Amino acid sequence: MKKHVILAMALLFVGVGTAVAQDVRYDFDKDKDFSKYKTYKWVPIKGAQLPDDLTQKAVTSAIDAELATKGLTKTDAEQADLYIGYQTAIGQEKEFSSYNTGWGYGPGWGGGWYGGAGMSTTYGSTSTVYIGTLDLSMYDSASKQLVWRGSASKTLDPKAKPEKKQKNIGKAVAKLLKNYPPKPKK
Repeated sequence: MKKHVILAMALLFVGVGTAVAQDVRYDFDKDKDFSKYKTYKWVPIKGAQLPDDLTQKAVTSAIDAELATKGLTKTDAEQADLYIGYQTAIGQEKEFSSYNTGWGYGPGWGGGWYGGAGMSTTYGSTSTVYIGTLDLSMYDSASKQLVWRGSASKTLDPKAKPEKKQKNIGKAVAKLLKNYPPKPKK
């Protein structure tokens, strides 16, 4: 009986862990040679939803730091190889969690074919989970065409403490840009 309770609790925690894991997706123009891009400039995306000023600073700082490790240099000059912009989306959803303290009894279980009354209690709770998505877009400045785009969901939580928010943003940006620049086609 204790093994079943421990197993149920372990499965609950694994389920909750995967439920809040960041989901990262990206796509890129397979015909572009990304090794030619050396500089970038931040540009606003028209109509983009942006977070508060402190979160904006955290996002741009994390992206700047990660792109520097990839060999890109930020510039404020008019000419840059890439124009980079981002937008965010913050929403919320309800999450229901439950677990059962026992397996109960009935025909064929514990009490045998004669039935039986078991002690079993189910606990449940609901909570609000904030889903914050960061969407990063890179445009070739010469052709004004989108060449790379990625998004990381479950990244921005307006209710998180500043340290947690910064950690989530840094982790998401590192995951988002992990495969940048894309490998050249063979």
